Amino acid sequence: MTALPVSAGAPRPSRAWRLVATLVALEGAWFACVLGAAHGWPGVGVAVTAAVVATFVARSDKPAVDAALVGVAVAVGGVWDTAMLQFGWITYAAPGPLPMFAPAWILALWALFAIALREPLRWLHGRWPLAALLGALGGPLSYAGAERLGACTLNRPVATETALALGWAAIVPLLLMLARRWGTR
Repeated sequence: MTALPVSAGAPRPSRAWRLVATLVALEGAWFACVLGAAHGWPGVGVAVTAAVVATFVARSDKPAVDAALVGVAVAVGGVWDTAMLQFGWITYAAPGPLPMFAPAWILALWALFAIALREPLRWLHGRWPLAALLGALGGPLSYAGAERLGACTLNRPVATETALALGWAAIVPLLLMLARRWGTR
């Protein structure tokens, strides 16, 4: 996956610079989604994220793989976050036109996460216990950050954070396994 444009004959940016550009784009789109939702403009974050995801998929060395990973991550995340919503553990600031389902800005965040699975998180491929641990920590921290910025409310914090930790501990290794398997084809 290439994060920076490369023209014919121009020197290729180093892997480190591509990684930095990728991380900056991921963080910027995350903030666009979360702050957009918190301030009643979820479409802005969705649009920014769609542009970032489309750019990364288009510039990918394996665009079909990355597009498939985006589709799977959005589906898994949609089911997961809809369940969290249905159980009453999370309330979203911008629920969308179908308030019984996870909102579009949350699905956009799952698409954003998917583009990190093959390259930026390649170092976790094959390290499933570490991936589970980082998912158990990172998932709840992301939701806690979104809550602090006003995009959601964790209605029963201890139960919600425990459920998030368990869910992300399973989801992250699963998605990384798919990224590894599909990326080697």
